[in-house]
Amino acid sequence: MTIQKSFLYKSIAVSFFTAMLFACEGNLKNVKEMEKDFLEPQSKVYNLNLFYTDSGSVKANLRSPEMLDFSNREFPFREFPQGVELDFFEKDSSKNTITSDYAIQYLETGLIDLRKNVKIVTSDSVILTGPQLYWDQKQEWLFTDNTYNLQLSNGARNEGEGFDSDQKFSTFNSRTNTGIQYIQD
Repeated sequence: MTIQKSFLYKSIAVSFFTAMLFACEGNLKNVKEMEKDFLEPQSKVYNLNLFYTDSGSVKANLRSPEMLDFSNREFPFREFPQGVELDFFEKDSSKNTITSDYAIQYLETGLIDLRKNVKIVTSDSVILTGPQLYWDQKQEWLFTDNTYNLQLSNGARNEGEGFDSDQKFSTFNSRTNTGIQYIQD
């Protein structure tokens, strides 16, 4: 009789263990589904044409074929996988334009990472191009460790690797560069 009780207890234990395994399998599938939802963007926006206004005047206009909003993440960001075109308007209605084939905006730090065919054209005809550029919105500062080409409005050219500058290009620090400069006597 003790053999039968032992066999009965073992059968119950095996059945209970098997049931737990199948229960965990179902929960694991649910957890993976929840994780999948978390990895997806919170929202997707197509053909974005966003205007930023202050006191009734347009300050900026952002256009992009697609924006993915990951503000539901621990480190929130917005991704523009098909690029951006951004116009900034000064008080005198002059326009500065930034374009790139890809961009990420980090919401907590205010840093924007522009990649692939980055081009900035200022209202006074300064043109900066390069493969990647970081823009710190809070500090109003631009920088990169990559190569760049800069053409000033007076025709001067500068090619180099790595720079940092204020967003109006009034202070421009280059690590290495070559170019043609025009200096007034």
